[in-house]
Amino acid sequence: MRLFLVLALMAAGVIPAACAAPQGALLAVDDKTLDQTRAVAGKLVTQLGGRLKAEMMANGPTAAVEVCRQAAPEIAASLSKEYGWKVGRVGTRVRNPGNNPIAWQQAALEEFARQAAQGKKLDDLEFWKVVQEGGKPTLVYAKAISVQPMCLTCHGGPDSIPDKVKARLKADYPDDRAVGYSVGELRGAVVIARPL
Repeated sequence: MRLFLVLALMAAGVIPAACAAPQGALLAVDDKTLDQTRAVAGKLVTQLGGRLKAEMMANGPTAAVEVCRQAAPEIAASLSKEYGWKVGRVGTRVRNPGNNPIAWQQAALEEFARQAAQGKKLDDLEFWKVVQEGGKPTLVYAKAISVQPMCLTCHGGPDSIPDKVKARLKADYPDDRAVGYSVGELRGAVVIARPL
């Protein structure tokens, strides 16, 4: 009955169809489902961050560019296969065109930017809603990613990116737009689409 009421209110425009946390709970997504989804988003961030830090310490920032280029998609693909979901990353400004946000992901990024402008901490922000995908209800989820100090070596302004890294980025990503960030700025999001 509650789901019917929520759907009726959404159809009438009383409740928006896309909700960010905590209102997203109105869309009949239970805590267990959200916790599982958050855990997978956390795995992507933890695994990629660990590989980046290890490569930076062992071989420097130029070698770390390769980790992002190869390891990030590999980790996302591995998690997608393990869980049967679509797991990935999108950016506010992209380096890899494969990380361009689609409509719901762009809406999540815009919501994160709006909330950050109101003083909310990016690391706490998430977005979810239930959509129909292939005729089935699907939870789409995004977790904000903020720029950390380590990120500036490859994503900062011209003065913070070493010349060797600039050269590597230019060779690997001739249309790179993922630079000019500051610490604490919204970099993008981990995104997940999981059938319910």
